[in-house]
Amino acid sequence: MPNPHNPSQIATVSLQPEDVEVIVFWTRNPSPLLHHLKDLDRAGYHYYFLYTIMDNPLILDPHSPPLEKSTRTFVALADMIGSEKVIWRYDPIVFSRETTPDFHKKKYEKIAKELRGHTTRCIISTLNLYKKTSLRLKAAAVEMNSCEGEEYNNLMAFMAQSARHCGMDIFSCAQGGDLAAYGISHGKCIDDRYIKNTFGLEVTNRKDPSQRRACGCVVSKDIGMYDSCLFGCVYCYATISLEKARENQRMHDPEASSVLNRSDRKPLGA
Repeated sequence: MPNPHNPSQIATVSLQPEDVEVIVFWTRNPSPLLHHLKDLDRAGYHYYFLYTIMDNPLILDPHSPPLEKSTRTFVALADMIGSEKVIWRYDPIVFSRETTPDFHKKKYEKIAKELRGHTTRCIISTLNLYKKTSLRLKAAAVEMNSCEGEEYNNLMAFMAQSARHCGMDIFSCAQGGDLAAYGISHGKCIDDRYIKNTFGLEVTNRKDPSQRRACGCVVSKDIGMYDSCLFGCVYCYATISLEKARENQRMHDPEASSVLNRSDRKPLGA
């Protein structure tokens, strides 16, 4: 895996089943992986999915799967592996001229009803603006708005109520402030208690020091790669250039891992 801040540095992470406690998949489209899940099961892996489904306008999410396809895939995945192992993410919540608090209320409630009975947990967060994402949003002519005070509180209360009505616990992800009054707990996307309850495994409860202060995730290894996603969400912090992502996709060879084995790469620490 390349260091996202210094791609010439490469670290190696073992995926041998005996070295892996749990795999956590972040995704907007797990469809290509579904027919491999039995292979993971046979190898003895434990895994769960953090599955993002929103219904933003194309100005924000130009290439994400349509809502109908996403919910259909979510239901199929939950039927395959169990509803407790597929967690719905509605994030990041972007407040803009096109995506107002009322917009998010309508979309969140609709998706929650579609996923009722197929998940037990939802994670939400609002957008963290970085310089590169601000520039991309501006270039896309997205007019950002704020959502504060009573308007924000009303949205959180509405989402929490919608989640409860659909049989879901709701958690925040790396959010400052306390939303407990609305029934929204501080969440951990990589959650030791959830892992114990779901798989019967005892894993570390130590907070990952490499994550943001507000992040509650326990220590883990991120093997994702920047500039590898083709969805082109304009608020994404992990895709600096869609053209670079397309180039990396073209270069990728699952058998030879050619992106990581080029001669100009150096081992981590070299």
